[in-house]
Amino acid sequence: MTDRSLLLLTPTKPPLPARIFGWLMLASLAVTVAVAPSEGAPVRLRVGFTPWENPQDMARMAMPMVELLGKATGARVEPFLASDYAGVIQALQAKQVDIAFLPPAAFVLAEKRAGARVILKSLFKGQSRYYSAIFTRNDGAARTLADLRGKRMAFVDPTSTSGSLFPRLLLKQAGVDPERGLGRVMYAGSHDAVVMAVLHGKVDAGAAYSNDEKGERAAWTQVLKTPEERRRIRVLAVSRPIPADTISVRPDLDPRVVDQVKRALIDLSATPEGRARIHEIYRVDGFTTASSQEYEPVREVFREVGLRIK
Repeated sequence: MTDRSLLLLTPTKPPLPARIFGWLMLASLAVTVAVAPSEGAPVRLRVGFTPWENPQDMARMAMPMVELLGKATGARVEPFLASDYAGVIQALQAKQVDIAFLPPAAFVLAEKRAGARVILKSLFKGQSRYYSAIFTRNDGAARTLADLRGKRMAFVDPTSTSGSLFPRLLLKQAGVDPERGLGRVMYAGSHDAVVMAVLHGKVDAGAAYSNDEKGERAAWTQVLKTPEERRRIRVLAVSRPIPADTISVRPDLDPRVVDQVKRALIDLSATPEGRARIHEIYRVDGFTTASSQEYEPVREVFREVGLRIK
């Protein structure tokens, strides 16, 4: 495959005040935290969240995380809006965001473009990995990935790990060129939106996250509330394991601030009450330390798919 670049798009609008949520939440969310280091004036710390839910759920889930971070650090917390996955990376580069909750592919891009450093990774059921799944409607014609040639498919975002990068590799391994072999391709903006696009027949197949290798605890099991709806989804393929989502920082962030945030989230992850609170908000069970080397499998998939990390 010809080598291609996965381009990052510059946000078209600047961050907006906290009170303006509404429909603009279909972008990624960021929060501003004023953290007081051991010496000197308080530091204004901005923390970016990437979009993984629909706008209403993003607002509902982000605000408790804002409160949790504020309580854990003793900081004043004020949310504002960015644009999308790429917008958070661009904001890191421009020092408009100091800390970001980034999925693996977005972290790899942010590391390359903005010098981002990973400090923590998420845990789910004691594991620091998850998967990508390609799925269709149970009454659809596709039975294998090869059947998706010429078909309509929904991805999450060009920089989504489980919603774009790893599914591209699954398609390529099945002999379907993800660039030229599909019919109409849409980027739905969130995992929820991909599920609904498949369920309502807007596309023939979609790609989203799965928390297990069988697709039994996946995006559609969260979005679709009834057994009848869930039975309408059929899994076509599940990827190799993906390293867990990250909490990453810009390279010149005050080390004292970084340590404060790390300690706060690791301490929260060490208690049953803290883990339950984190799970309620972020659907993971806690956070642990992480290193850049752990994300080499993601860089390898970039190479296998034929995308330059740019």
